[in-house]
Amino acid sequence: MTSLPELSFADVVQPAWNVAPRVRALVTTRSGGVSGPPFGRWQDGADQPGGLNLGMKSGDDPAAVAANRARLLALAGVSEAAWLAQVHGAQILRAEDALRAAQTNGTPPEADASVTDRAGIACVVMVADCMPVLLCDEAGRAVGAAHAGWRGLAAGIVEQTASRVAALAGVEPSALHAYLGPCIGPESFEVGPDVRDAFMNAAQADERDATAAAFAAHPRNAGKYLADLPALARLRLRRLGVTRVVGGDMCTVNERERFYSYRRDRETGRMAALIWLDDQAQTLGD
Repeated sequence: MTSLPELSFADVVQPAWNVAPRVRALVTTRSGGVSGPPFGRWQDGADQPGGLNLGMKSGDDPAAVAANRARLLALAGVSEAAWLAQVHGAQILRAEDALRAAQTNGTPPEADASVTDRAGIACVVMVADCMPVLLCDEAGRAVGAAHAGWRGLAAGIVEQTASRVAALAGVEPSALHAYLGPCIGPESFEVGPDVRDAFMNAAQADERDATAAAFAAHPRNAGKYLADLPALARLRLRRLGVTRVVGGDMCTVNERERFYSYRRDRETGRMAALIWLDDQAQTLGD
């Protein structure tokens, strides 16, 4: 383990957004850790040791996952991260409450998003095709992370998390910034009519055309659709007036050398999306 290169910022993706330096955020890739195949880094057309798998329930060696998590927190410079037991729902917790529950029960609590206004605690969600959505106000008063697969997205996880972040920050939701992290792209996300129906039935009147446009008829599989998760997330954010949205242009399925993908590989690792407040920086206007 110790002979493998350390995790660096070259191994992660960072949002290109214009927010206070106090807001720190990143999404991991499959590189920079100690996991071996099939959870390794992809190099020279092969799965090799050095993978940064962060999923404890992925089938990987727990010691390797623990080492990977330690590497990640060391890179971020935080001592605590609110790991969650994600269930594809719309439950949102304060990050500090999630940490307290994990310490009390010995296992992470079930939820799919966390928010905080406290510095030094990372809100974190794990993904391997589902979309991570990171949220903050421009001044860096509060942050949040949501795990947005289609079920959570349809259930309102993104707009509910945005509302919670806005309330903590003391601003209107329309003042927030959002980052849509790497996820399964619209050329790869094959879904059935039940998924399309879930979004169409929940769409507001002025969203119906755009919602329908996010589901393209599959060119080869009759009755199936290709769904655009980032487009659907942007629609949900627009309900709250959140228009400063970046990201949503990296496909986990197509970029094998960079990302884990459950849809592509089935037996695979998990990436993590983190957002936190740096207590060494100042909010804008201070």
